[in-house]
Amino acid sequence: QVQLVESGGGLVQPGGSLRLSCAASGTIFTLYLMEWYRQAPGKQRELVARLTAGGSTSYDDSVKGRFTIARDNANNMVYLQMNSLKPEDTATYYCKMSRGSSNYWGQGTQVTVSS
Repeated sequence: QVQLVESGGGLVQPGGSLRLSCAASGTIFTLYLMEWYRQAPGKQRELVARLTAGGSTSYDDSVKGRFTIARDNANNMVYLQMNSLKPEDTATYYCKMSRGSSNYWGQGTQVTVSS
């Protein structure tokens, strides 16, 4: 059974940093595309960052230069380092793992950026 568990969310002041973690289990982690999405209240879920099995990364323009996605294949973990956080980054952040027609989501972790 494939499972994704996010952690690391919380309340942070504007300009601050957080690191989100996503622990994967139940499959061969290294074969999967890993992505972080976010969803703010009343808005659609949007892709924030992507990391392929081969190590290529891409980011939404709104987070480029501030967020970094990385994976630790030895420990089946994917991270999202978020720096220079802004109030508009406030959302529930979700980890997603994909390969072919198989897609798995975590339960989400809340990030609130506020003074």
